[in-house]
Amino acid sequence: MTIFASKARAAAILGTVLLLSAALAAPAIARLGDNDPHRAVSRAHQMPVQGIDVSQWQGDIDWNQVRQAGIDFAYIKATEGGDHLDPKFLQNWYAAKRAGIPRGAYHFVYWCRPAHEQALWFMLNVPNDPDALPPVLDVEWNGHSKSCPHKISKQKALEKIRIILRAMEIHTGMRPVIYTDPGFYPDVLHGELDIYPFWVRSTAAEPHTIYPGRKWSFWQFTTTGSVPGIRGNVDRNAFNGNKAAWGRVLQSIQAAK
Repeated sequence: MTIFASKARAAAILGTVLLLSAALAAPAIARLGDNDPHRAVSRAHQMPVQGIDVSQWQGDIDWNQVRQAGIDFAYIKATEGGDHLDPKFLQNWYAAKRAGIPRGAYHFVYWCRPAHEQALWFMLNVPNDPDALPPVLDVEWNGHSKSCPHKISKQKALEKIRIILRAMEIHTGMRPVIYTDPGFYPDVLHGELDIYPFWVRSTAAEPHTIYPGRKWSFWQFTTTGSVPGIRGNVDRNAFNGNKAAWGRVLQSIQAAK
C-alpha cells in the first residue's frame, strides 16, 4: 500500500466518522404519538392523512411544529350553544392558516338553546374563509352540563340539527360534517341524515363495530394523543382515504368557492 493510498483510506474513514457524528448530534424529528394507546385502534395511527381537533384546553399551540410533525388538517372549536365563543378560536384559526394547515371550525350543540340562536351565533363568529374546511356540527348529549343534563326526543334533536346544518351550509357554501359519539348516535342518528359526511368518535374499536352500516369520513381514534407543538393530550383523527383522495377534497373546496 502506497502512502497516497493510506492517506486516501484515512480520509475516507475520517469522513465516515464525521457523518456519523453529525447524524448523532442532529435533533430527532418529533413524531406523532399517543399517551394511552389502545390496541384496537392501532390501524388509525398508520392511516396516511392525520389530523387533530383542538379547543382552549390545548392552550397556546405552536402550529408550525404541528405541521412539521405530519398533521394534515385541524378542526378548531369555535362556538357552543348561543353565547359561548372558544377563547382560543381566532388565535388558532389564523395561526393554523399561517402554518399552512387546512382547518375548519366546529360548533358544539347545546340542547337547551333554540337552534336558530345557535345557528346565528356560529354565523356571527366564524369567518367564511375561502380555504376553510367544511364546518362541523358536534352533536353529543350534554350530560356534563349542570344546567342542561337531560336528553330531548329524537324528533326534537333532529329538528335542531337540521336547522343548524342548513345555516352552516348557507354561511359557508359547503355541506357540513356531523361529528358524533357512541352515546348519541344510536339515540338519534342511526339511519338518519345520510347525505352528510360523518366524523365518528371510536377510541376502543374500529368504527364499523360501533356504527355498523354508517359511512364515515373522519375517525377520532384517541383523546390522549401527543403532537409536537401541543402541551398535554390532544384528540387525534384520521381521514378515511389516501393522500390523493385528501387532495381531491381540498381541490373541491377551492372549486366550491
